[in-house]
Amino acid sequence: MDNIVLLVIITAIISGVATPLVRKLAIKLKAIDIPSDSRRIHNKPTPLMGGVAIYIAFVIGVVLNISNFSIQDLGLLIGATVIVIGGIIDDIKELRPKYKLVFQIVAAIILIVFGLKITLVTNPLNSGGSFLNLGLLGVPLTIIWVIGITNAFNLIDGVDGLAAGVGFISSVTLFIVSIISGRVDAAFLTAILSGAIIGFLPYNFNPASIFMGDTGSQLLGFLLAAISIDGAIKSATALVIAVPLLALGLPIYDTLFAMIRRKVNGKPIMQGDKGHLHHRLLGLGLTQRQVVLIMYLISAILGGIAIIAMQISSKKAYFLLASVVTFIVFIAWELGLFDGEQ
Repeated sequence: MDNIVLLVIITAIISGVATPLVRKLAIKLKAIDIPSDSRRIHNKPTPLMGGVAIYIAFVIGVVLNISNFSIQDLGLLIGATVIVIGGIIDDIKELRPKYKLVFQIVAAIILIVFGLKITLVTNPLNSGGSFLNLGLLGVPLTIIWVIGITNAFNLIDGVDGLAAGVGFISSVTLFIVSIISGRVDAAFLTAILSGAIIGFLPYNFNPASIFMGDTGSQLLGFLLAAISIDGAIKSATALVIAVPLLALGLPIYDTLFAMIRRKVNGKPIMQGDKGHLHHRLLGLGLTQRQVVLIMYLISAILGGIAIIAMQISSKKAYFLLASVVTFIVFIAWELGLFDGEQ
């Protein structure tokens, strides 16, 4: 545990030192978010590429943890590098969605090649906790999972500090899940990631001096998707479906509601809008900081429920998941998350 705490401190310091340097680089490269449409909440040009600082700290942290380094970790770092390269290009030139998708697919395939993929799914019909081996079906399922979570974090990155804070809470949740299920490697990775986020967050919290950009939001989503495969989905003691869906719940459900909302209103699924949860809360008259803190609380509650789900039987955990999802859908309906923009 001492080694984990030390890694968190080191990565936080590295990220904190790197962020101002990355900010200067972003300005030099003209990677700046200039508010140009109604979806933008900020009112002044702000440098992007903050995710590079998180990436640097994470890579150094993983390398320092060489005693636990595995071939899967190498695949994780290579995949993360692909995501960051695509993110930097997007922050500078604004890539079209289909090109972003190419980078995400390549990164997901790299994970699979290096042995990090979904292989088992809990059998919900068997209360004894048996598992179904997915075989080759695990390949497309892994790709869908990685792409889905990567884009989910990208979509919630709409308010200062939101994606970073939710990413930190998700990291802590997966850290606890990994410790409980005995996945030491995943525990170290989530600890390193949480440290990297802590160092960046003070610069990103409202009023932000730098945004993480697509570089950061996609990196967080990719890393959490990959680590959840290693920490929760691969664990024979974890409820394979419920735990990740709860631990990463906020970005997952906000993205699903956005897709449904756009489909119902006849808009392209990938077209941005102002119907996300943070937009609705801002519409209620809350400040950016209040909105972010509320969404942190929601994420933490979902994370806590994920940890509880690990301590009960599969049947009870699935019932808990169904109850939580039903409640979330009800609240989303009341807040108008399925409606068009207001």
